[in-house]
Amino acid sequence: MPQDDMSWGGLEEEAAQGDELATVKRERDRIARQLFETKHRQADYLQTVWGAASDAIGRIQLAPVPVPEPYTPRPAAENEEYAVALLSDLQTGKITPDYDSTVARDRVMRYARKIVALANIQRLHHPVRHCVVPMLGDMVEGVDIFPGQQWLIDSTLYDQLFNTTPALVADFLRYLLAHFDSVTVYAVDGNHGRIGRRGQFGPMDNADRMLYRIIAMLLRDEPRFQLHMTDPQSERNWFHIMELGNYSALLIHGDQIRGSMGYPFYGLGKKVHSWGSGGLGRGVEFTDIMLGHYHQLARIPLNHRTAWANGSTESTNTFAAETLAGQSEPSQFLLFCDPEKGRITASYAVDLRED
Repeated sequence: MPQDDMSWGGLEEEAAQGDELATVKRERDRIARQLFETKHRQADYLQTVWGAASDAIGRIQLAPVPVPEPYTPRPAAENEEYAVALLSDLQTGKITPDYDSTVARDRVMRYARKIVALANIQRLHHPVRHCVVPMLGDMVEGVDIFPGQQWLIDSTLYDQLFNTTPALVADFLRYLLAHFDSVTVYAVDGNHGRIGRRGQFGPMDNADRMLYRIIAMLLRDEPRFQLHMTDPQSERNWFHIMELGNYSALLIHGDQIRGSMGYPFYGLGKKVHSWGSGGLGRGVEFTDIMLGHYHQLARIPLNHRTAWANGSTESTNTFAAETLAGQSEPSQFLLFCDPEKGRITASYAVDLRED
């Protein structure tokens, strides 16, 4: 009898374990179904929003920008050069004690006017017919890329992406088109363009990338305007090689360089040397690098390369003051490039503070 009791108890224990395993499997299957449904709901939602926005933008008609008066250089003019106007870290929609979407617009258009004024000074010596605009990301502020961000914005992502920023950037580019024979944009994504927290959506779902597509559609009837960006499938548009004759620059946003408590000089040098020695793939070469992200203007020599670190249009930043003990005046870099000699010949740290 004791032996029979032990056998019966063993069967009961085995049956109980089987029930627990079946319960775990059913719970696993339920969670897998929920995850599948959630992913497809997000994908359907994004596709619907993008389709509606594309249809609406496709019906917008903008009057063509008049061609500027022909420029006649001096008989002994030097090589023609390009104006290279870095544009990044506008973060439209962000609020600080003295910055919001309205201030962002004023400063960007002030930058456009100063680009033309400085180009006219250069034109006294050599032709400057073409303007190139590296857009280095963080064109919008975003709404939920870090906890508490909803208290630091003046507009929703919809307004940032379909109202304030496209109108601002289009007006900036149209102003340049009225003073240059052509305007060409080379664009990369920033981290503030990310939708939601890291990993919540795919890397292609970036508001900067969507903004660039909207700009391309708004200026589709301007034959003197071009926009270039990489569009890798299932990946972020994180770098681009800009080629101007014999000059080339690696364009990134800058969040690829890890650092804290100040500008990451060591990390920048290590990454640039690695990228320049084949880290981007065999045969990918560049003369200089251009980046934003850190909201600080800097010209950093890295042996025979130069890193051009762009500023921001924002000003007072209480987070940077408390965390990094750093502040910067609103500014952007304007460069002039000789494409034949393959080098930058002049640089201006353009001050965007109010007069």
